[in-house]
Amino acid sequence: MGKSAHQDRFVLDHLPPADQQPELIFTLPELAYPEQLNAGVELLRRAIKAAGPDARALIDFDLEISWARVDAISDRMARVLVEDLGLIPGARVLLHGPNSSWTVLAWFAILKAGGVVVATMPMLRAAELAIVIDKAQVSHALVYETLVGAVDEAKANAPSLTKVMNSAALKAAAMTKPTGFAAADTAADDPALIAFTSGTTGKPKGCVHGHRDILAMADTFARHTLDLAPGDVVVGTPPIAFTFGLGGLVVFPASAGAATAFAPRAGFDALAETIARTRATALFTAPTGYRALLKLAGEHDLTSLRTCVSAGEALPAATSDAWREATGVRIIDGIGSTEMIHIFISARGDDIRPGATGKAVPGYEARIIDETGHPLPPGSTGRLAVRGPTGCRYLDDKRQAAYVQNGWNLTGDVYRLDEDGYFWFVARADDMIISSGYNIGAPEVENALLRHPAVAEAAVIGVPDEERGQIVKAFVVLNGEHAPSSELRTALQEHVKAVIAPYKYPRALDFVDALPKTQTGKLQRFRLKADA
Repeated sequence: MGKSAHQDRFVLDHLPPADQQPELIFTLPELAYPEQLNAGVELLRRAIKAAGPDARALIDFDLEISWARVDAISDRMARVLVEDLGLIPGARVLLHGPNSSWTVLAWFAILKAGGVVVATMPMLRAAELAIVIDKAQVSHALVYETLVGAVDEAKANAPSLTKVMNSAALKAAAMTKPTGFAAADTAADDPALIAFTSGTTGKPKGCVHGHRDILAMADTFARHTLDLAPGDVVVGTPPIAFTFGLGGLVVFPASAGAATAFAPRAGFDALAETIARTRATALFTAPTGYRALLKLAGEHDLTSLRTCVSAGEALPAATSDAWREATGVRIIDGIGSTEMIHIFISARGDDIRPGATGKAVPGYEARIIDETGHPLPPGSTGRLAVRGPTGCRYLDDKRQAAYVQNGWNLTGDVYRLDEDGYFWFVARADDMIISSGYNIGAPEVENALLRHPAVAEAAVIGVPDEERGQIVKAFVVLNGEHAPSSELRTALQEHVKAVIAPYKYPRALDFVDALPKTQTGKLQRFRLKADA
């Protein structure tokens, strides 16, 4: 344990009790971090060492910033935080901005200053922001200038927030400051960020991660599965406010000396244009994103891509195969969680088995357990338990005791472990459907539906039934050239019977215009269940 730099001890004082903390294991030599560690400083040191100070780091539509400038500008921004806004180590800083160079620079500045980053989605409204601000007792906010209104409105209902600075004011103030900022000498396990879950099951939770955790996701998944290098250009859709985006668009490129390119606007057409314009080599998005890009592949040059990563929800084999056929690249699937900071099961290259998530990422251990917590042998289906150099630490939340048990992190997923050590996603634990005594995984039925050419998206839930206990109900979004009809409903039901065991077919099937999702693109089945 290093010496904490935190003068504001709110986060340290609201971590879970010791008996509910995850067991951390450090099985790789690269995970042997020094006791004192500032992730912002270390990531920039790595980037400059790997690629050189003048290498491209951040690419906006009309602007490129080198790694040396990222280091210098974030130094100046850190000075503004400390000298002008009175930030002390341990204080929480709301970072409210889009995926952009400014947001990345501000993120590095907060870490250098010893603050705890609380990044939020730009689409959040004032009421949603107020919940986050109050939960984390945020005192400072750095806000992109076009988003200030929502933060100012939230501030009225969140008395802990006293200092707000917009991006234009921060840029101006930073220009008056010298470089050479003496970064906070944080302990490796000092909290560095609080990541709020995306709300797929309801009320979001604040997940605390330290400086060491930020580096660990780079030294496990990114190092052993991605293999990014200087010269690579990374693009993607996940918001930096969520750890899938933070890793893919900030931490992983910095650790390898690669660059990140940002699309000039939202939408998959803009993403495809950015891939073609920047000759991007690595892409991070969810299965929904890959399906959207497949429709644009003929209009844009995507041939520069060599590494494609999917997470957020299970990647259907149909989507994986279609992407491979269109681009020649096999998508790297992975399961991660905000609680674990990033991906902990995955595979790449020839090790990928479409439909399987993969094996435990080096540095992590994963197993299948029964309801009593005992491990199950290969060939079994059960709850997924994981441990490694990162783990779940909720901020003052009673749900901690359910997620961490006996030192293992229980992700809430049901998986099957095959004889070769591959993990196959079955369902979220609360998405298992029990019909006439049979266990049916919703994703399996969804994957079957997606193999039909009329289906663009599908979601499946269980609904009560007097005779069977539950029946399978599907919600289907059709491709544009198809129209809802009773004939198509029957055809889809028969299609599912032909693809998987007939008892799993959706006895009820509704056509819908869109599926309810979080702002990160994850399906919200609980909303479908509430309306069913």
